[in-house]
Amino acid sequence: MDKTGTLYLMPAALGSGDVAAVLAGATLRVLPTLTSFIVENPKTARQFLKLAGYPRPLQGIEFRTLDQHTADAQLPELLAPLLAGRDCGLLSEAGCPAVADPGAALVRLAHAHGIRVVPLVGPSAVLLALMASGLNGQRFTFHGYLPVEKERRRAKLVELEHDSLRHDRTQILIETPYRNQALLHAVLETCRDDTLLCLATDLTLSTEAIHTRTVSAWKKTPPEINRRPTVFLLYRSS
Repeated sequence: MDKTGTLYLMPAALGSGDVAAVLAGATLRVLPTLTSFIVENPKTARQFLKLAGYPRPLQGIEFRTLDQHTADAQLPELLAPLLAGRDCGLLSEAGCPAVADPGAALVRLAHAHGIRVVPLVGPSAVLLALMASGLNGQRFTFHGYLPVEKERRRAKLVELEHDSLRHDRTQILIETPYRNQALLHAVLETCRDDTLLCLATDLTLSTEAIHTRTVSAWKKTPPEINRRPTVFLLYRSS
């Protein structure tokens, strides 16, 4: 069997900040060796490569798209360069590929084909938020996006709050940035006053803000987080 390439899970910066400050040196040393990338968004992938000091002309770089609209039937085609022996980088919009990201299905398929998968060190918004929240880091669940419809979202928040109390578990949520304010309003309207809520906004950027307060305290001074990437963490221990 011919040798396959290596799939590098290449973390990206969480914004337009200092790439060298958030990515490990070993990660940045791998980046210039790659000429083929599987990306969630080619435009932002190019921006990231420029910020990272990528030395090659971007016009000659191969970008294949893997996003939420990519069908499972299209995944084998994305592996073609790897099966031909070329190394590829998987880039995500979420910081670390395959975590809160459509790349997981491709990684699973790569394993099925015997392709070597190498995770590289970089920022995960979910883990950074959990680390800085002061909430339970031993037991936690990442739920991703809640339902957009108000009543279903309210019911889900009540369920998560009860689950946190019953199992002593931190609940982690995200939302499309332009819906952040709506989710915050729903949390403050639905959850008990003594439930703890951490808002981790603009992680790793100069505008970063991370605060853990009770729902009651947030109601007094609700922040403006619309269109600012934010991780929501809920915890109720009593």
